[in-house]
Amino acid sequence: MSLFNNSEKPIGLASDHAGFFAKEYVIKVLKDKGIPYKDFGTYTDESSDYPDFAHPMATAVECGECYPGIAICSTGNGINMTVNKHQGIRGALCWNTKVAYYARAHNDANVLSLPGRLLNEEEIYEILVMFLNTAFEGGRHEKRIEKIPYKA
Repeated sequence: MSLFNNSEKPIGLASDHAGFFAKEYVIKVLKDKGIPYKDFGTYTDESSDYPDFAHPMATAVECGECYPGIAICSTGNGINMTVNKHQGIRGALCWNTKVAYYARAHNDANVLSLPGRLLNEEEIYEILVMFLNTAFEGGRHEKRIEKIPYKA
């Protein structure tokens, strides 16, 4: 399966130090495929806090500047929790291709969160391909997606 981004917008990228090398690999893949991206940091593997990079990236996805987003930290949990604080974000922590498929097809996930220290480059590539190549099915899933944003 080949990699493509069906959006005309750049893909938003964010990581902390623990996800830095995985993010650098994703950047290499995107560059090789000619897919535009916007890197919100971090830019080194020195200790950093994932919210400092996740919030700006999530804001860019939420407002339509980027689509989709990719967020990476050690386990993927912390950065995924952070992006999901944004009402317009549906971040999905994906550790294999089946999870990535259903996150897009059934949940219309707009941010892919990856566990940077738990996946190798081949696994990252396969998950990235699945996430970017899978369309939202809509239909019965649409009403569920509409109920996700909290309304008091």
